[in-house]
This record gives sequence, structure tokens and C-alpha cells, in this order.
Amino acid sequence: MEQVEDARRRGEARSDARYGVARARLSVVRDARLTLGEMLDRLARFRLHRRLVTELGTDGISFTYAEAAERCARWSGALRRTIAPGDRVVLALPNSYAVFLASMAVCRAGGIAVPVNSRMRSNEIDYIIEDSQAKLVVSDEAELAEVEHVSPAVPADPDGVAAIFYSSGTTGRPLGAQLTHRSLTGLARLLALVPVREEGNEAVSGLPVAHIAGFSMLVLLAGLGIPACLLRRFHPVDALDAIEQRRATMFIGVPAMYRMMLEAGAEQRDLRSVRLWASGADVMPRELARRFQALGAALRLPRGRRTVGVAAFIDGYGMVESAGAVAIRFAPPGPASPRLASLAIARPGCRLEVRDDNGRVVNQGEVGELAVKGRVVMRGYLGNADATRNTMTDDGWLRTGDLVRRSRFGLVEFVGRKKEVINHGGYSVYAAEVERVLEEHPRILEAAVIGLPDEQKGEVPVAVLRLRADASLGEEELRGWLESRVADYKIPRAFRFVDELPRNGTDKVRKAELAALFAADATPAPVRPLG
Repeated sequence: MEQVEDARRRGEARSDARYGVARARLSVVRDARLTLGEMLDRLARFRLHRRLVTELGTDGISFTYAEAAERCARWSGALRRTIAPGDRVVLALPNSYAVFLASMAVCRAGGIAVPVNSRMRSNEIDYIIEDSQAKLVVSDEAELAEVEHVSPAVPADPDGVAAIFYSSGTTGRPLGAQLTHRSLTGLARLLALVPVREEGNEAVSGLPVAHIAGFSMLVLLAGLGIPACLLRRFHPVDALDAIEQRRATMFIGVPAMYRMMLEAGAEQRDLRSVRLWASGADVMPRELARRFQALGAALRLPRGRRTVGVAAFIDGYGMVESAGAVAIRFAPPGPASPRLASLAIARPGCRLEVRDDNGRVVNQGEVGELAVKGRVVMRGYLGNADATRNTMTDDGWLRTGDLVRRSRFGLVEFVGRKKEVINHGGYSVYAAEVERVLEEHPRILEAAVIGLPDEQKGEVPVAVLRLRADASLGEEELRGWLESRVADYKIPRAFRFVDELPRNGTDKVRKAELAALFAADATPAPVRPLG
């Protein structure tokens, strides 16, 4: 009888524990006033000793939810001695999880975090320090001295500014997008109820944490409960080693990283543990995504390492001004469906519209500029009312500058950047479309298309190409290949071949620098002849 009573008490204890976890989960999901500074505390209530992150590289660390929340609270206590509520703190730390923790610590202390990419030059960082009018600059973790006793987070308005992320600056001076607590914590709240098993799950990523894509990725994984394996500095071989050796189930990167991994021999590696590949920050070519889908698998059969099917692929569309992804393209783990994989659906909590130059919604099948509305949208650019008015409407819609084709059921298909439309003799040439077709050529690794001024046509398209290792390609063959795939006015009028393309801190191509390759006084890189 006593044994039965003990079993009953143990059962009740387990039930109470499960109820407590469920209640803690619900408290995160339901609390619309959750702030960035409180996020880890709340998640740690029901994931206390679950692993949150492992960092690879020099002095790499590993944190549970409880350990990370405690580190954040102690850093916050130290910061409260220096800053006042509303003060801006520039975080010029090397790329690491410390950038993420420090950002939350600043918010917990009542301040506004301003993360900067570690690959920026000193003059670029100086500009952000001056533009943000920072009260404090942190360039080393040692400056975040820990305190013994911590106090609760400073109360904050969830619709107030939590962090300022600066644009990548590919077309001029970076602008500081003011993002709210609600916009940055939305993914954690959305995903906290999703049941995910920690054992056997891990996501490898080399995204820069100070960029919104990397930052929102860490918020997503923390909310979902999938441990992150963070590469402090991305190198394709290191990434492939981490996936293969750790049997990671996810990889999150940008298209440039996928290209580099392909060059580094991804197709000769055992990457069958990956169930989901994910990309963001730039346009992901369909063919590149399909190749990586084939390297992963849909599932592993019991009692062995045999796998079946292909992995899924998620391509998130977003920008600094929208606190990360607002639309998702999903290629499911099954037979290739190019049409389905090209369509994107709005993220929950976001509204999408496709508008013409006069602000009117276009008809189905027509191309227009994508507009976004929702709590994810920034409060505006710091100290630049003119830029804010040019980007946001009076009723809160964000003009993205991206061209999409309106489809059925609220779906959209991305066409290209509005600023990258080449007006060629009265025709519109979308650079992204031509790049996609060029990258389908088996010997072309990457393409960048720009428009050059022309007296007769207004503009003409030209292309800069990177070929696969030891590949060669003749101009006549390339033009013949294009003629069967795109209209003649879309075919680039000149080509240049390079070993590397100029990139910014988030690995996007600096297209403004490519025109110099076609200047009259430049030494042109000749089209490589056929071998």
C-alpha cells in the first residue's frame, strides 16, 4: 500500500511539474508586454538546464538557458551603474554570442542597444557612435564587469525602442533603424509553444550576430528551443565540419555561404543529418537551394543511418527596417516544385500588399513594390525624418523597395530590387531575374547584373561572373545559352570574370563598385575562352 502511495505522489509531482512548464510557456506566449531584456529570464523558467548555445572557435562557450539568463542579469547590473534609461550603448564586440547577451543586458538595464558588425572599419564604427549619440561604447567583454547581486529588469514600454540596427550601407551612409521590444521578441513569443525535442536537434550558423538576420535567428532558436552552434567567423570548411561531425539537423546562412560550402566540397560530405536548410538576407537561387536539399534528408530510418527523401528549405525575406523576416518561401521535403518554391507567404502578424508607383494595390499577376505593415516595422530612422518619410507612409506601411508579382491567396513572387530595374530601350530588365538564369548555367557559380548608361538605349545590362573551379566559358556559347532562356533585351551586353566579388559585412555584393570594371580606362578582364 505504501508503494502505491509513493507512486501516486511521484505521479502528482510529475504532473505538477508538467503543469508548471506549460504555464510558464503560456506566460511567454500570452504576454504582449514581453521586453527584450526579460526574454531570457522568461524562457529559462521552463527550459532551465536545456542547452541554449555552443560557440565554436577560440574561447568558445556553452550556455544553458539558466546560465545565459544569469550572465545577462549580471552584465545588466554592471551597466546600470553607467547608463540611464534611454541611453544608447554601441556594442562593438567581436562576432559571438556575447553580442546577443550584451544587447539584452543593455535593454534590461533600461538602455538601447546599438550592435555593430565586427567587420566594419574603424571610421564606419566612429560614424555610428556619432550618429547614435552613444553614451557608452563596449568593445570588449571585460568591460561588462559582473556584479554579485542583480536587480529586476528596468520596466520598459514594449512599443518603445529596444535596439538600433544600422543598414548595411551598400548605397551610401548607413541609417539607424529603431526597432521595438515587441518587434524583436515576436518570434520568441510565436514559437515558445512549439514542442521541440532538444536531444538530436542542433542548428549550425555563421551569421553575424550584429546584423538583424543573425540576431533574429538567435531569437528564433531561443524561442523554439533548438540549441544553436555558432561559428564566430564563418569558413566553409569549418561549417561543413560542424554539420558533419555534430550531425546537425539545421543550417542557417546566406546564399554566399551556401556557394562557398559548395566550392569547398559540400557534395562530397555526409550532410544527411540536415532536415532543414535556411537562408536569409539576400535572394537564394532556386538551383542552389535544390542542390542542398538533395544533400540533406527528410528523415532517418530507425536502427541505422539510412535516410530517405530530401531536406526542406526555408528562405526568409526581410530587412533591417522590418526586424527580420516578414515573408517566407518554403520548399518542402519532397519532389521539386519550382512554382511553389518561388512563392512567399506573409509571416504571422504581418500584412503584405503589392502597390504601383501611385500607392494603389496592383491586380493579380502584376508587378509592384512590396509594402509591409505590422508591429515588426521600425519606428523610423534615428535622426533622419526625411529618410523615414521616404520609406514609410503616414499610415504605417513600410515601402521595401523590392518588386514582387502578386499571386493568389496572399502569396507573392519576388522579382528584384526596385533600384535594380534596368530601363533598356523602353523595356524593364530585372537584374535578379537575369542573375537567376545565369546561375543556372552549370559552370557559373555566381552572377551580378547591373545597368550601365547608354546614349541610345538609356541603360544596358552587363554582368560580372564567378565561374566554378577550373571552368571556362566562351562569350559566344554563353550568349547562345541565354538566347534560349530570356528575351534578347535581357541578355547582358558585356561580361567580366572575377575571382571574388566585393562584399559588405553581411556578404551582400557591393554592386556600386562593379561599374568600374566596365570603365573605358579600366583593364577589362577578357571573357575566358573555351578550354
